[in-house]
Amino acid sequence: MNRSTKDLLLTALAPVMWGTTYVVTTESLPADRPFLTALLRALPAGLLLILLSRRLPRGSWWWKSAVIGTLNIAAFFALLFIATYRLPGGVAAVAAAVGPLATAGATLLILHQRVRLRTWLLGLAGVGGVAMVVLTAEAKLDTIGALAGIGGAVSMAVAVTLTKRWGMPKDAGPAALAGWQLTAGGLLLIPLAFAVEGGIPALTGTNMLGYLYLGLVNTALGYWLWFRGIGRLSIVPLSFLGLLSPLTAATVGWIALGETFSAWQTAGFAVALAATVTAQLQARQKAPAPEPLEAPKTLARV
Repeated sequence: MNRSTKDLLLTALAPVMWGTTYVVTTESLPADRPFLTALLRALPAGLLLILLSRRLPRGSWWWKSAVIGTLNIAAFFALLFIATYRLPGGVAAVAAAVGPLATAGATLLILHQRVRLRTWLLGLAGVGGVAMVVLTAEAKLDTIGALAGIGGAVSMAVAVTLTKRWGMPKDAGPAALAGWQLTAGGLLLIPLAFAVEGGIPALTGTNMLGYLYLGLVNTALGYWLWFRGIGRLSIVPLSFLGLLSPLTAATVGWIALGETFSAWQTAGFAVALAATVTAQLQARQKAPAPEPLEAPKTLARV
């Protein structure tokens, strides 16, 4: 196995882990506690990664970590769990599947790279495929939940693009970078969890196991793998790996919760997976170095 394939597979593990978030939240955690769940997912994982990496931010990375932590952790986690609590899993997954399209837009605006038409089409195919997998006739639309899901995807896309623009900090690896952001985002969530939701309620053993899984596996390990991938993979193809999250959620629901999986859903699964694979193959094609938008004849395409 060559290095690029290994990097791709390891990075793909992160959204696969995140795909278990919905079932863990709905089956194991206290109801209607999006800010508390976001806090207990982020802050312990962030402190653990800082402890393991033994690195604190230096210079500009204090404010850069705060900015990315706000977007990628505080805002994204809060919006994610609002969507998870207010929407059926299918609707929430479709809202999150706009991530590749949001990343393409952020790439254009922040990195000043043009995006190929086929990338936009692949993004639409990914959303359509996920919709085929997870939407059912019983799915109900909650406006706040849907806006939260889309807002979370956009927030994460901007954060990933900024991370790609700023690069990896000197003398610090992906564990440190993930730890700084998770800690910054977790600290911002503390006042929301206590002021809006009244703090931490009495937790059952099942609740604690759910939070432990979300913190250690889903978040600490998942975000270490994700930031490792940001440093090694192209940004737009990287975002297509996020489609593995709703596909995993649907698969977990089918296996663990006895949900049905029809021929229509199977076709949608194939469409979304094909969009993801095609985006990775497209990234392996040799492309010219990125140029600023002011030089349209030599613009890189992603």
